[in-house]
Amino acid sequence: MLVTLVSLLAVVCVGIGVGTEFALHRFLMGQLDEQVIDAGHRSATIYDLGPPRPPPPGSPRRTPPFDPGRGPGPAFLDAPGQATHTVGAVAFNGVVVNAGVITSNGSRAAISNAAAMQLARITPNGRPVTVNLDGLGRYRVVARPSRTGIAAVVSGLPMSGVDSTMLSVVAIFGIVAGIALAVAIALGIVIIRRQLAPLSRVSTAARDVANLELDRGAVTMPTSIVAVDPAAVHTEVGRLATALNRMLERISDALAARHASETRVRRFVADASHELRTPLAAIRGYAELAQRQHAELPDDVARAMSRVESEAVRMTHLVEDMLLLARLDSGRPLQSEPVDLSQLAVDAVADAHVAGPDHEWSLDLPDEPVVVTGDGPRLQQVLVNLLANARTHTPVGTAVTTSLVGDSAGGAVLTVADDGPGITASLQTEIFERFARGDTSRSRRDGNTGLGLAIVSAVVKAHHGSIDVRSVPGDTAFTVRLPGTQPPLSDHKSSA
Repeated sequence: MLVTLVSLLAVVCVGIGVGTEFALHRFLMGQLDEQVIDAGHRSATIYDLGPPRPPPPGSPRRTPPFDPGRGPGPAFLDAPGQATHTVGAVAFNGVVVNAGVITSNGSRAAISNAAAMQLARITPNGRPVTVNLDGLGRYRVVARPSRTGIAAVVSGLPMSGVDSTMLSVVAIFGIVAGIALAVAIALGIVIIRRQLAPLSRVSTAARDVANLELDRGAVTMPTSIVAVDPAAVHTEVGRLATALNRMLERISDALAARHASETRVRRFVADASHELRTPLAAIRGYAELAQRQHAELPDDVARAMSRVESEAVRMTHLVEDMLLLARLDSGRPLQSEPVDLSQLAVDAVADAHVAGPDHEWSLDLPDEPVVVTGDGPRLQQVLVNLLANARTHTPVGTAVTTSLVGDSAGGAVLTVADDGPGITASLQTEIFERFARGDTSRSRRDGNTGLGLAIVSAVVKAHHGSIDVRSVPGDTAFTVRLPGTQPPLSDHKSSA
């Protein structure tokens, strides 16, 4: 806004300056033309009549109107009223026969042949013209025919006075315009900052709200979003601030309601999962007890009890996963101790080899152990779930490689890659969501619940790390990055 206003003011100043210069130039040139015409008329009259003669001897002595002295140039240059630096010439048929100029001390001086030729080319029509005379500069000259019409009387005045006046006005106007622009900039900064201070507060409040984490947990909005002056409530900025306050109040209420609802759901899931563990344990116990009498049971009853036991085991795993996610969501503290990721990788791959002997399992570990600070059992669960995901959703014979590298900051990068059919692009964006399952190319064998990768994501984020997936047919890789230095793990609330 300041740049726009100053630019407009500069354009206005330039317009005023150009208009002033144009008007002043016309005025000064009009005055100069009148003087040139008078000088030309006077010079032509004196040339036609000739200078007055001195009175005869014995007559009363009178002083002649002027004494035509001797010197270069026509005699009318010495006539009264002729200004200094006046140029004069007499030409016959385009040839100057007599030309001169009045110097600053009042005497006559010759002009160059080039200047004389320039004066000879002027048409004797009585209209002033501008000529840049050789050795003299710019002149305004006029040519008049003599009374006989044979000769042309040329007379002119310099334009140096007009030019110097124009330059002085330009300089003065430039200085005044510069001072005006400087004052306008200073006052504009003060006025604009004062008038737009409420808008700055609106921008600051919006930036503060934008920096809040609105996607999870309780969100505390600033108590006073934007202070609105009652006197300015009807201005554009006042209406904007009022609308922003109202909008943020609605958002704050909606976020509070969402958080309360999420808290109730998480509490319900945690309580339900906890309460389901006891009856599930009882069901499994009775099913195992019935299985001990397998030989005495009818075949259909034995099959039914076997199905009850297997589904009870599956449901127990589901409840345990849901309970773990609920605890991570509620911000339950994790252990913070040195964890040897190299040993965890060796154990997890060994277990995966036993569980999936039809796959090709390989390890790529550095020579030195990679140790990070974290919760050992939870990080082990990350490895187990990633390997189980690769085993469950890839066909027999798939090669699965687990690699681990440490970084200079004390962190670690863990990668589980396979050469299976890959993950569809549409599923990659939601693969870490809860109950997300692959398509038919990545089947639901072994009772997959869709919570394994959600647990992996929640545990990694609880350790202030990150996980991403890259998948094309024949190359799928899950990469886990754990930082070397972490804030207290108990302060984290997962967004999974």
